[in-house]
Amino acid sequence: MSFTFFGVAQIVVYFLLLLLITKPVGLYLTAVFNGRRTWLSPALRPVERALYAISGVDERSEQDWKVYTVAMLIFTAVSLTLLYAIERLQGVLPLNPQGLGGVNPLLAWNTAVSFSSNTNWQNYGGETTMSYLTQMSGLAFQNFASAAVGVVLAVAVIRGFTRRSARALGNFWVDLIRCFLYILLPVCFVYALFLVWQGVPQNFNAYVHVTGIQGFAQTIAQGPVASQEAIKLFGTNGGGFFNANSAHPYENPTPFSNLVEMLSIFALGAGLIYMFGKMAGDTRQGWTLFGAVSLLFLLGAFITLGAEQAGNPALAKLGVNQTANEWALSQPGGNMEGKEMRFGIASSTLFTTITTDASCGAINSWIDSYTPIGGLVPMANIGLGEVIFGGVGSGLYGLVVFAVLAVFIAGLMVGRTPEYLGKKIGQKEMKMAALAILILPLSILGFSAVAAVIPPGVNAITNPGPHGLSEMLYAFSSMTGNNGSAFAGLDTSAIGTPSFTFYNWAGGIAMLIGRFAFLIPVMAMAGSMAGKKVAPTGPGTFPTTTPLFSGLLVGVILIVGALTFFPAYALGPIAEQLLALAGKPF
Repeated sequence: MSFTFFGVAQIVVYFLLLLLITKPVGLYLTAVFNGRRTWLSPALRPVERALYAISGVDERSEQDWKVYTVAMLIFTAVSLTLLYAIERLQGVLPLNPQGLGGVNPLLAWNTAVSFSSNTNWQNYGGETTMSYLTQMSGLAFQNFASAAVGVVLAVAVIRGFTRRSARALGNFWVDLIRCFLYILLPVCFVYALFLVWQGVPQNFNAYVHVTGIQGFAQTIAQGPVASQEAIKLFGTNGGGFFNANSAHPYENPTPFSNLVEMLSIFALGAGLIYMFGKMAGDTRQGWTLFGAVSLLFLLGAFITLGAEQAGNPALAKLGVNQTANEWALSQPGGNMEGKEMRFGIASSTLFTTITTDASCGAINSWIDSYTPIGGLVPMANIGLGEVIFGGVGSGLYGLVVFAVLAVFIAGLMVGRTPEYLGKKIGQKEMKMAALAILILPLSILGFSAVAAVIPPGVNAITNPGPHGLSEMLYAFSSMTGNNGSAFAGLDTSAIGTPSFTFYNWAGGIAMLIGRFAFLIPVMAMAGSMAGKKVAPTGPGTFPTTTPLFSGLLVGVILIVGALTFFPAYALGPIAEQLLALAGKPF
């Protein structure tokens, strides 16, 4: 491990800024979803009422967990179908100055599933595959819709845990409209203007063809980038307008834009954690969860920074009897391979840690080029369910599942019925929590195992040895975890090949499992908790507002993650690191 003052300072400053915005964001979210007046109400309340009138929604009616979940599934299914249709028909639709044809059926299905599940896995080059209309009315809209769905599901789970003897979790359609109107649209409108100010394009111009100073022809893509970039990051979607994602200067032009983009990825996740404590009537509950995920975030950020700053250990073996050319390979300044010069190692590793802690697939460097340990951290972040702050809702309801497991273990240790927020955790809640925890690794490890033994899975690997296994593990971790970031290295882009078919089908199924098979037991648990009465605190009650509980929660998350994924990681990034230390790179 190796650290620089600038790298450490950047992590510390980022965390302090995040801490500064957490309470204001949480308070605003609480006001919006409790139906209280906000500073936007004078302008938006009439629009909200009009939308209820047009859609026939009664904002005073509420739904139990089953109706709420079914409404979400119907909305998502319709959204997915519309996006698929837009992709397939883009060749005959307007706003297509490049004359791009309709998207391949299998790729269109994979992309539709990806964006409607808030995964935003991109098995294509954005600027060479999707028209302006598809980017705007299809992908950007899904960025808003899937983000809103994630937020309102988290709100429903919060209500289930914090309400007293209630049968309902709110109204999906009311929550959805409020999330669109009061949170996502106004924030992203201002955010997009900021990005335009920083240098991000927002136009409908055709691509520009130029000749560079070395005489080579180049095509410079244009388009409505800023509007998609804003919701891509604030909504923790990750689907970039360009294939290079946030490493592209048109998506992330300056160090200032890079900082704001990193803050925006965690903003809603951190705010929802504070909202949890606020709605529970004790903000210490929220800060306790915040402390646990902060520890995990800082641990991952420093490990990734240290690993990349130290450089590739295999190349460092050249330190004995080096020639001048060999010294250039030994990375004395750290591992800059796959990273933008304008961001460097510190900003790149921090961005990677943040985007994999949240369900955001945005990247400003290529993880496939990281050192083995540097690549292990983002893979593990996703494998843990992205509970470390998490994305739009996904982090919170995953974190609550681990909190329930932690209080259950604490209850066994002290010989009492486990309680959380004054509600007893029963057999049903533990079954739902265990089911939710098992679903994600079953998909990740199951699909990775299949890919590792069948020709279409293996033939896509472009790197030998344990690094190739890491590429497959990361791919299915990212898709199942609804993250969308790519380790890269899997050649699945050749349309019509067996590898293209396998990874698009398997990836699409993994994304659906990660989003919806995980959510249903969590919503069932929230519905069960909503109907429970709050028991008075007694002398034997295990307190859940102390550093001790934060530590227990961190321990449970890490132990579950280690028991689940360590054998697979041992064959992938850990084996690669040990071989690199012996001087054998991959």
